[in-house]
Amino acid sequence: MRWRTKHNLKIKQMEADTEIDMAELGEKIIEVIKTIYDPEIPVDIYELGLIYDVFINEDREVKILMTLTTPNCPVAESLPMEVEEKVKSMKMVTDAEVEITFDPPWSQELMSDEAKLELGML
Repeated sequence: MRWRTKHNLKIKQMEADTEIDMAELGEKIIEVIKTIYDPEIPVDIYELGLIYDVFINEDREVKILMTLTTPNCPVAESLPMEVEEKVKSMKMVTDAEVEITFDPPWSQELMSDEAKLELGML
């Protein structure tokens, strides 16, 4: 019984460490995403509101749900590939995939206050 308790404590500690690591990994992924800019707008794509969600599974595979400012965006092919490649290159990530959605469509309301300030909208 005693071994079982120690074993359970170890598992719980490992689960807590994993959760902390996942939270830390999520922050690092956002940091990487913030280095990517829309070439037509001097604001990173995260602050611009193009990143809708970042999912990380227990195998550290990442799925990023993002949009573009318009369906006819000139970087519609290259921007998602850049996001995927930069996230894939991270040591703690085993794989990355970007999914594009236009639901909901991007609008200026999705921009952070920082982005709006940078663009003179505040």
